Amino acid sequence: MYYYLMYYLTGFIMLPTFIFALFCQIKVKTSFNKYSSITSRSGMTGADAAWRILQLNGITDVKIRKVSGTLTDYYDPKAKEICLSDDVFSSRSIAAIGVACHEAGHACQHNQEYFPLKLRNFVIPATRIGSSLGVPLCLIGLLINSTTLAYVGIILYCFVALFQLITLPVEFNASKRALENISENGFLSSDEYVGAKKVLTAAALTYVAALASALASIFRLLIIVSGGRRR
Repeated sequence: MYYYLMYYLTGFIMLPTFIFALFCQIKVKTSFNKYSSITSRSGMTGADAAWRILQLNGITDVKIRKVSGTLTDYYDPKAKEICLSDDVFSSRSIAAIGVACHEAGHACQHNQEYFPLKLRNFVIPATRIGSSLGVPLCLIGLLINSTTLAYVGIILYCFVALFQLITLPVEFNASKRALENISENGFLSSDEYVGAKKVLTAAALTYVAALASALASIFRLLIIVSGGRRR
């Protein structure tokens, strides 16, 4: 009875987590679409804004290139490249400038050896192992009645949650750097700045949702394994 009660309880925990994650995804898309349709008064493109931040911070070894897709922007620390999507690279919109400056913020973190970014890069290999093997090992352990193997799987999956936890300060700091540069250097006017902030805030919430989802999954696996052991 205890096992089934806790199993269904964890299901109710996963439901609000899923709803929150869905809300965050919708919020990002709606905010981005809204401010992608508003051209900034400065006339800067996303690529211009990213390049300007690099210049202001004395960074000369980072390239800016265009990648396909929508909201596929990222900074590659190994190649030292700011990769901007089609909707950001050449766009002169408020959203494009905000997103491009955020990715340039990651380049500044890398250049200044920002500790949370270094730590996140360090745990990436363990995170990849945990995301691919954690849940399968846990389920195999349950099937063959090996509690030890199941807990090993959960421990491996914990690296996913650790990665998401470390990601929070990295992403929030990159947005903070972006907004400071936008404000201090006049990339956007005060009312346009509000729009860029809304886009970056919505994007940041997706990382909060990812952490919540990982923690909820770990909790559910623990309940399932402990329940199986009780039986």
